[in-house]
Amino acid sequence: MNVIPSRVEGCHYVSLKVPSRDPSTSLGMLMAGRGALVILILLASAFSSAADPIIIGSKKFTESYVLAEIAKRSLENAGIKADHRQGMGGTIILWEALRGGGIDVYPEYTGTIAEEILKQPGASTTQIRSALSAQGIGITDDLGFNNTYTLVMRRDRADQLALKTISDLHAHPELKFGLTHEFLERHDGWRPLSARYQLAPAQIIGIDHALGYSALAKGQIDVKDAYSTDAKIGDYGLVTLIDDLKFFPQYKAVFLYRKTLSSQAAHALNDLSNSIDEARMIRLNSEAERTKNYAAAAQQFFGTTERASPFVSETLRSKLLRWITRHLELAGISLLLAVVIGLPFGIIASRGGPIGHTILGIAGVIQTIPSLALLALLVPLPFFGISARTAIVALFLYGLLPIVRNTASGLQDIPKPLRESAIALGLTAGQRLRKIFLPLASRSILGGIKTSAVINIGTATLAALIGAGGLGEPIISGLNLNDHVTILEGAIPAALLALLVQFLFDLLDRILIPRGLRL
Repeated sequence: MNVIPSRVEGCHYVSLKVPSRDPSTSLGMLMAGRGALVILILLASAFSSAADPIIIGSKKFTESYVLAEIAKRSLENAGIKADHRQGMGGTIILWEALRGGGIDVYPEYTGTIAEEILKQPGASTTQIRSALSAQGIGITDDLGFNNTYTLVMRRDRADQLALKTISDLHAHPELKFGLTHEFLERHDGWRPLSARYQLAPAQIIGIDHALGYSALAKGQIDVKDAYSTDAKIGDYGLVTLIDDLKFFPQYKAVFLYRKTLSSQAAHALNDLSNSIDEARMIRLNSEAERTKNYAAAAQQFFGTTERASPFVSETLRSKLLRWITRHLELAGISLLLAVVIGLPFGIIASRGGPIGHTILGIAGVIQTIPSLALLALLVPLPFFGISARTAIVALFLYGLLPIVRNTASGLQDIPKPLRESAIALGLTAGQRLRKIFLPLASRSILGGIKTSAVINIGTATLAALIGAGGLGEPIISGLNLNDHVTILEGAIPAALLALLVQFLFDLLDRILIPRGLRL
């Protein structure tokens, strides 16, 4: 780097070699950034476009994981390649992903389809099939069991208060309810249920499905919503309150699939109809939670018949390599996009005025949107859906603010005498920016990039909620299983990656930042 005087008084200027051709202006940089954005998003889309297998989604609870693994196994036994995207959130995310082509199959329940998806309470199977077909979605016959909603309590607490039915809760408003977030908002969930039974508890909290069982066992809540085939009901010795007013409809398990699937794939899914009764489903759920392995539970469904191919469990080393590789892809590509786009916008914002304030304002507003909400908002949009590119774009948007703000503030903090010195040297605006201003602001700029990188490493764990993979997979799975070891399989590598990124950027400080600015 050419030497720039630190002060104007009594100094002599060191001559600078100025290229004969003017450098690109900030507008050119912005256009180049836009071109790079297009190229990198197309690169990110390769994750999904290169994938040939049938994509199976599942909701974030044990039974959905197990049923998705059974569907995967059935397709593979028919010679069809399939991939399971685990724990992708709730009903709306999975449904929108199916309609948009982000996934091809996922397990669902007839009551949920009628109440939540079609908004046709009490619709018959024929009506459901017809309405889905009009949207290009097929449905199998039911799998053979009804997994209805129910309210559960600890047996000792229910016996103490002589509670046997949901109606009995009316006389005990002091009880604390811990309900899943989806149940709180469903059309067949808490609001209409409380209206039917005239329930008005003093305290209601939203809680994760699996964590709710732990809270119930510890006495932190008194009542929670559950699924009738949950293995934890028996494992925790809970009592199911009778739905004496027959509020909940039937929730027969089925598979929804895109009608663009081959007839062979549709046949493999329909072969699973009427093959699982309620007792068997409870055993499979219990096996999954005992072994912490959904695929092994699905293998138990197929038994040791000749039709079933042998099950080989993936080693932890192999899984860690897969999770970390995808995590780095998501965080790395999104960070590169944020740098390519954020630097030009930061340069423009450093000039102040309405445009500069608008850029900083928009970047700040994006940062205030909850990360999970941003993912959910992007999923239904064209081009996005359930894919790695959705996670990359969300992470890119989150990474913009630190880079834009630090670039702008770094340039604005350059002392006026140094600016005047650069002008006195006869440099053009572009040359002053490249040769003087950006090097002087490099420490602030690199600090913003470092902050963005650490944010991306942490936030990328949420990508697993839309099936994009990464270290969020074991974290979400561990939350579902209430298994701290599984959670740590994702949390510890994510923390170590953040520390590694911090260390690498400290090294870059020594390489990229002029020595005089580091003293």
